[in-house]
Amino acid sequence: MKKYVLVVLVLLVISCKNKVEDAKKELVLWQPYNDSLEVAENAEHTNPRMRYKLIQSKVIDKNEIFLPLYPEVQKLSNEEYKALKPLILEQNIYTLRKHINNGELTYEKLVLFYLYRIYKYELDNATTLNTIVALNKDVVMQARKLDELKKKGDESNVVHPIYGMPILLKDNINTKGMFTTAGSIAFKNNVTDDAFVVKRLKENGALILGKVNLSEWAYFLCTGCPVGYSAVGGQTLNPYGRKIFETGGSSAGSGTAVAANYAVAAVGTETSGSILSPSSQNSVVGLKPTIGFLSRTGIVPISSTLDTPGPMAKNVPDAAILLDAMKGKDAADSKSVEKELGVLSAPLTDNSLKGKRFGVIKNLLATDSIYRASVDKLREHGSIIVEITPPEVSMSGFLSILNIDMKHDLPTYIKNQTKNKLPIQDIKSAVAFNAKDSVIKIPYGQSLFRGILADTTTVEELAVIVSNLEQSGRRYFNEAMDAHNLNAILSINNYHAGYAAVAKYPAITVPMGYKKTGEPISLTFIAKQFNEAELLRYAAGFESAFKARQIPENYN
Repeated sequence: MKKYVLVVLVLLVISCKNKVEDAKKELVLWQPYNDSLEVAENAEHTNPRMRYKLIQSKVIDKNEIFLPLYPEVQKLSNEEYKALKPLILEQNIYTLRKHINNGELTYEKLVLFYLYRIYKYELDNATTLNTIVALNKDVVMQARKLDELKKKGDESNVVHPIYGMPILLKDNINTKGMFTTAGSIAFKNNVTDDAFVVKRLKENGALILGKVNLSEWAYFLCTGCPVGYSAVGGQTLNPYGRKIFETGGSSAGSGTAVAANYAVAAVGTETSGSILSPSSQNSVVGLKPTIGFLSRTGIVPISSTLDTPGPMAKNVPDAAILLDAMKGKDAADSKSVEKELGVLSAPLTDNSLKGKRFGVIKNLLATDSIYRASVDKLREHGSIIVEITPPEVSMSGFLSILNIDMKHDLPTYIKNQTKNKLPIQDIKSAVAFNAKDSVIKIPYGQSLFRGILADTTTVEELAVIVSNLEQSGRRYFNEAMDAHNLNAILSINNYHAGYAAVAKYPAITVPMGYKKTGEPISLTFIAKQFNEAELLRYAAGFESAFKARQIPENYN
């Protein structure tokens, strides 16, 4: 009899479990839609790169991404969400920590707030930015554990402000438990451990919320194609003007997600402009650090010469916190250095703009009224403005750095970082893999990949190119900086990102306003190597004085 009862109970448990699984399968949060009308609307866009061939991904099913956490998100009512808005929306990390310490907010509620916004906007085809490509199914549970530790008075691990803060990662950064695709179907099932910077984030207590879309292969695949597009994630859209303004690339998802308040902050990567561009286009703060300040181990590469990760946030203090939380000497990265630059406290101390000597570029003064007005305001705040015309320098061979580096660096990444067999081993096999289905895999072609194969530059020739370009880049900035004892040179968006890239100089971009069309525009500070702390101070001073950033109207 007992055996009979046990069998019945087992059968009931199995039956209930199957019913739950069936219910999950039947539940549909998102329906694919016909995006042909949207594509047609953009067919005559004045910007050729915004004449899209598709909007939604042909590869991912949002239900697979959003269903696992749906029961948790349902626990937050609309009334609770509205009550949390003044505590969280647009607030910096120090304010969030204050609310948590005061008992007004919990780590769990903080995570649920951001998830609520992601579900609210990303599951609606009229508001989706196509930015979220993966979510950490354990993130709510992880936040709950932090709350339990706090209740017990056992928060001995709280040594960094990033602790308990939900962070999004660009989808070329290795993350355990989530695929790292680089936006490519060839990498759709790429299983990895954590990248070095992700390990550092977790060691400091950050909560990894999920992964965001990017320009496929960090925008080193096709020529003249839309920024923010990948075969995996589809077309990322700008919250300040969906299908109207570019997202910037390649860290498009990082920029759009931060702008729309989907997380506290996000990590992007840059080779030449890929943090500065999307940060500027989405009115957020982005910092491209000196090469070597942050590790590149576990990041899908373009160029081991120029690649770097960096923080993207709604404000300068948060960018400093995220930058500091990722730093550390990495033995596996030959360029990695250990520098205690004081970046964490930099935005909070000595932020006066008075007496700071900034070089401003004459042709930008003549052509951009917002830049000109910002420079005038800096003068009013006591900054010393020196008008400069940078020297003409050769950038010959720049493309070969990317070509030859990627030809060697991608196979090395696949060999050392991936934990499962992928359908490609190198650029040659990637080109062949993509060519088998151009409609799905490469609707905009793969001319840059083909260019990699065609480039015959030798390793020895490349070394000369790298050296010459570093000298050219540094001369471009140093000539004026040394002659006039400048603290930094001021640019717009990613206009001078290429020169900063080859010089291996850091740069930070900060919102400075909006064009008449509503498109964001930012002021970019560029300085010499390992001057991140100084850049953060200048940026914080500018941000505090001008308060230019506005939340996107339809995502407030």
